[in-house]
Amino acid sequence: MNSLFSFDWIIIPLIGLCVFLFAYLHTDKVLFWLHKRSLGQREEILKLLDLMFVEASHKKVTTILLLLSFGLGALAFLALWPNVVAGIIFGILFVIMGWSVPKLVMTALYEKRCNRFVNQMVDGMTIMANGVSSGLSVTQSMERVTDNMSNPIKQEFNLVLSQIRIGMSIEEALIELSERIPRPDVQMFVNSINILKETGGNLGETFSTINNTIRERQKIEKKIQALTAQGIAQGVIITLVPFFLLLVLFAIQPQYIMPMFTTTLGVILLLVMLILQAIGGFAIKKIITIKV
Repeated sequence: MNSLFSFDWIIIPLIGLCVFLFAYLHTDKVLFWLHKRSLGQREEILKLLDLMFVEASHKKVTTILLLLSFGLGALAFLALWPNVVAGIIFGILFVIMGWSVPKLVMTALYEKRCNRFVNQMVDGMTIMANGVSSGLSVTQSMERVTDNMSNPIKQEFNLVLSQIRIGMSIEEALIELSERIPRPDVQMFVNSINILKETGGNLGETFSTINNTIRERQKIEKKIQALTAQGIAQGVIITLVPFFLLLVLFAIQPQYIMPMFTTTLGVILLLVMLILQAIGGFAIKKIITIKV
């Protein structure tokens, strides 16, 4: 088996033929996938940056994506030269990672910002409840929140107030807020104001109820985080153990581990290992992720 894979002059044309046939038979799907994974990622990243109040040009984001994808892929190919098969495989792997990682990072930052906004709503609802109870309007209470609290709730409420000043109704401005921060607590806050504005009611008491609801939800989330902390640690350890053993074997007996990087069969096995690691890590993340 190893002797068969050692003939690169047979393997390389076979791989090229398979890639050509696949691309020829699925050209439209391949082009759509490539567009979605490159330019499509750029548009989603720009949208997330805009939601986080970060200014970025199309040109700058495109340049960064190209450097992180094709740039790293070319470096990986040159680093593994003259092993063409390994260079192609790892080059493609780095290109795909370069496309995917920036969006994952931006999504994580956006989720962190949304969570911080919800956490700030505890103090924000207290300020608004006190303001409404003392006779202030909803917009005046929101101004008190912007004066006494930091970002992101300050940015979001300032944007809502600016939209109201230029003629947008408070209902529309709050609905856009719930679209920018898609969280159940924000939806509850927006729906409460919009409904009570039409039907009448005690806004101060409503804000206090929302405040208590958010506090109870946070208690449950923290309890879940404590219960799943061990599972997260186990998942990280299990994912890192193969790479740690690879480094140990490389330091102790490099002649036994080098064929995995220098032979076609070794590269294929290494690629299969990385795919299985990714699938295992994804499965563990799904198991330990509990939404409240």
